[in-house]
Amino acid sequence: MRLKVAQLYEIAGMPDYGEMLRQAELDVEFLKKPSFTEEEIIANARDADAIIGIGTHQPFSKKVMDNLPKCRFIMSVGIGYDQIDVSAATVNCILVANVPDYCWEEVSDHIMALILSCSRRVVQLNTEVKKGGWRSEPVSHIQTKIWPGMSKLKEQTLGLIGFGAISRALSGKARAFGLKMLAYDPYISSEIFSEYGVERVSELNQILTKSDIVAINVNLTPENRHMIGMPQFKMMRSNACIINTARGPLIDGKALYVALKEGYISIAAVDVTEPEPISLDDPLLKLDNFIVTAHSAHYSPPAYQELVYRPGQEIIRLFKKGEWPKGLLNPEIKQDYIKKWGELE
Repeated sequence: MRLKVAQLYEIAGMPDYGEMLRQAELDVEFLKKPSFTEEEIIANARDADAIIGIGTHQPFSKKVMDNLPKCRFIMSVGIGYDQIDVSAATVNCILVANVPDYCWEEVSDHIMALILSCSRRVVQLNTEVKKGGWRSEPVSHIQTKIWPGMSKLKEQTLGLIGFGAISRALSGKARAFGLKMLAYDPYISSEIFSEYGVERVSELNQILTKSDIVAINVNLTPENRHMIGMPQFKMMRSNACIINTARGPLIDGKALYVALKEGYISIAAVDVTEPEPISLDDPLLKLDNFIVTAHSAHYSPPAYQELVYRPGQEIIRLFKKGEWPKGLLNPEIKQDYIKKWGELE
């Protein structure tokens, strides 16, 4: 049976999936047409068996799912999938997968770099030197304004919001610097916390009040949008730093500006913003105690190559090898999928 695959998003480095599938001896009709609205997705993929898209950038809503009568599989390129209505896909017997094992080491390395940048004020020192601020006078801006914010990491407390794969990868690196660790994640078993030697707390507020460094590593959902706002910043220590490499909307950006400006917290380092890219008019960019790294934490050449090849590999896995996709977000669908579409080949 001829397979129709629709690629609805393109990022740099993506291979020719059509050729990749044909080399795997799949009889495939391949369409590549970027689609950014519900109407465009429906129009361009209405008769597709499989769709390649990005679940953080495209509205795979209930309306979309209800209007894809032939679709059996949606492959989201990346970890995030906050714009995919997985429940609606499940009702329509559409498998949805992401790449959950992508860039764990890269992101945890990046968080560690941001922790060090905050504690040792690396960015501020570099900026001041380039402005001519490294002077031999007895007192300089570096000494009076930057040095007082510097600290050692040993015996400070790192509070992890979310204890998934990235936080677990980070825990060993943080331990090597002598950091004590707390984590909040109601969805992870106590055994996992014990395995990694991280203290579990039962409430988010405990992370905020007890930590010198707070790192956010959770998926974005409607419920946790702006989970860190002014009430939360006021709970934090005045010397604390906050790090976000997950999703920009987890932090209320306006509240973050006030918290940094008024000294509720000491410094923030983020890889993600709301919106992206951050507007050049955003007042956060005028603050010396705000670091932003352009959504780059995920990147390394080997990891990126693995990411962009994954959609083709998963389509081959499902439609050629007759195996369930890796990173399946709705595994409970399996029996209903077989009833509707038949046994896997």
